Amino acid sequence: MVRIGAIVWQVSDVGRASEFWRGALGYEATPDNPDFLADPRGSGPRLHLDTTDRMHLDLWAEDAAEQRAEVERLVSLGARVVEDWVYPEDADFVVLADPDGNLFCVIDRSA
Repeated sequence: MVRIGAIVWQVSDVGRASEFWRGALGYEATPDNPDFLADPRGSGPRLHLDTTDRMHLDLWAEDAAEQRAEVERLVSLGARVVEDWVYPEDADFVVLADPDGNLFCVIDRSA
């Protein structure tokens, strides 16, 4: 089953937001991307700070097979695949909308 892996948080200033959220949550910037903040204890979802992306959840699947199965399961619960999304060539995510139209991604963590 998918889990909340990251919350994408739209901010106007990544540096300022990073300083605030690191202090508020005790999170640390990840070594591979300083815009990703993670709990050093390994619990809780990652916080992804972004100036352009809408706020949304990233749900993590362990591999491509689980991703496909979870997309199907979520659609059966009332989500819809966002058909007109423009994906990069090496996309590891599928964009869905919940019944209220809120976007979220299901990400293949093995990619």
